Amino acid sequence: MTDLIDLYERMAIIRRTEKAAQDLFLAGLIKGTTHLAAGHEAVAVGANDALRADDYVFATYRGHHHAIARGATPEECLAELMSKATGICKAKGGSMHLTKADANMLGSYAIVGSHLPMAVGAAWSATLRGTDQVAVAFFGDGATNIGAFHEALNLAAVWRLPVLFVCENNLYMEYTPIGSVTAVANPAADRAPAYGLPAEVIDGNDVLVVRDAVARAAQRARDGGGPTVLEARTYRHYGHSRTDPAKYRPEDEVRQWLERDPLTLARAKLLEQGVPEEEIAERDAHAERVVAAAVDAAKSAPDADPREAFTDVWADGSATWRT
Repeated sequence: MTDLIDLYERMAIIRRTEKAAQDLFLAGLIKGTTHLAAGHEAVAVGANDALRADDYVFATYRGHHHAIARGATPEECLAELMSKATGICKAKGGSMHLTKADANMLGSYAIVGSHLPMAVGAAWSATLRGTDQVAVAFFGDGATNIGAFHEALNLAAVWRLPVLFVCENNLYMEYTPIGSVTAVANPAADRAPAYGLPAEVIDGNDVLVVRDAVARAAQRARDGGGPTVLEARTYRHYGHSRTDPAKYRPEDEVRQWLERDPLTLARAKLLEQGVPEEEIAERDAHAERVVAAAVDAAKSAPDADPREAFTDVWADGSATWRT
């Protein structure tokens, strides 16, 4: 597995990419909405380090961190947000649909919970083909009150499929505290026993904790043990989307979570391990250079070609008869 200093650098690159996305939006260079994952870096980086290259990953509209953790570059992600030809989806996806199929990052999905059954399907495919691949669905706490969440867990349990359900619980479903509209304290983990599934609540801001938990669950799935539900408690540093100043969150709560920033926790562990501050600073500087170059490249890239709009898309004609 990867050394902590390298995991730290990956998180630093994601953090700076998210900040760049926010700055580019405020400068009018990104249109449409964005849902930033600053604060969630440890979930994506830790989980990906526990997975194999041939495993499948599905994410939500708040999925920049998963795309980059899976191998997408900051440049192609920012170019996608800026509707440039060099974007990861050639400007057809935008912020909410980042996809890197050649790395088995099979998309970010704007419809809440819709990708959980897709992950079940990918796991079923692996079972039918006789591989030991694992599918992982990352989702927010709000998705646990969506029917697709329960349908996916039920079918995965019945067929004992190699799928991991990883909830990024940042305490808020858009602007509403998840605890105020949910009957259980842990919206994902507390529902798992109803389907006979093992579950674990973990510190989603500790990259090593996430990695170890995902590694255990993935190995269990590869060994035929079936699905696992992991609930990673974390916190977003920005509002729900570009229009949200997040003033509904108590100041003390925000302060306490910011003190447990994933980068801060990783930096403290590195110092405990005896890693010199200079080396950590150099990793930070490298991350800054990578993202600065990505911003420059995305800005100078050509706009998307309208002729590409109908490439890499598919329709079965059913829209003509389905009502």
